[in-house]
Amino acid sequence: MKILYAIQGTGNGHVSRAREIVPLLQQHGEVDLLISGTQADVKLTQDVKYQLHGFSFIFGKKGGVNHYETMKTMNLPRFVKDMRSLPLKTYNLILNDFEPVTAWACKQQRVQSVGLSHQASFQSKLVPKPKSVDWAQLVMKYYAPATHYVGFHFDRYDDFIYTPVIRAEIRNQIVTNLGHYTVYLPAIDDKDLVPVLKQLPLIKWQVFSKHTKLSYTDGNVQVSPVNNELFNESLASCAGLFTGGGFEGPAEALHMGKKLLVMPMKFQYEQQCNAFALKQFGLPVIWGSNKNWLPIIKSWVSNPQEHQFHFPDETASIIDKVVKQFAR
Repeated sequence: MKILYAIQGTGNGHVSRAREIVPLLQQHGEVDLLISGTQADVKLTQDVKYQLHGFSFIFGKKGGVNHYETMKTMNLPRFVKDMRSLPLKTYNLILNDFEPVTAWACKQQRVQSVGLSHQASFQSKLVPKPKSVDWAQLVMKYYAPATHYVGFHFDRYDDFIYTPVIRAEIRNQIVTNLGHYTVYLPAIDDKDLVPVLKQLPLIKWQVFSKHTKLSYTDGNVQVSPVNNELFNESLASCAGLFTGGGFEGPAEALHMGKKLLVMPMKFQYEQQCNAFALKQFGLPVIWGSNKNWLPIIKSWVSNPQEHQFHFPDETASIIDKVVKQFAR
């Protein structure tokens, strides 16, 4: 059996999930990997057959997308060329983790594909979503369309939705509490973040930033470039995680029983939805409209959180089911 697994390369979550799924797929046949986009700090450990440009958003430094840099990276002629060049009919199964080139190539070549991603869960009307403009929902629906969907979310909102894929390296971490708080906000410049965190001088902060290449310490705030192993260690030993509105990072913190505070990127619909879902569980959120973060952060570090999430290790059974159901 030949399997094509297409992965979105924006952010770390898609690649982190793929690192767990690829070895399971390889038990079922020959697996070719395709990745498009940029901005991921986590790398695949397996060889990538197709490295495409795709469409990616570029993280800004003020809490949202850098629209100018994002538009500069858009290349529609290259997208169409890449889309037409993929030999999709040679594969028995095509899995897609929100990767647009392969998704639209499948539509053009009339080949079935399985959307296997967090974003696939948004096909369900039962998934919590805030009120939004119609175009935001259309982007989620048509950015990487598929013929079948298998989704992941914080809860099993529908019959095709499963709880998050938690990396083995996270499941195997020894969880402690050394008292510090871990911070990962890829759309915020550490130079803007540090002055806010320093206003809580009794708290030790370990910040991982996409916007610095050098580690430094400023008062009670330690700042480091993003490093997967160091981040995992910091998360496993922290009191809580302050992060964006992504999916995998918050899921890993909840799996470890850590306190969680999220600040979704402005005008990023998926992150707004994730934060909305977490808010329904009683977890705190800093919305883009809130210009004064300090009271919320202070309340978060001062008060306990009572939450219990159970994310069973069922990735192998999910992949086995997908292969048996959709391979041709």
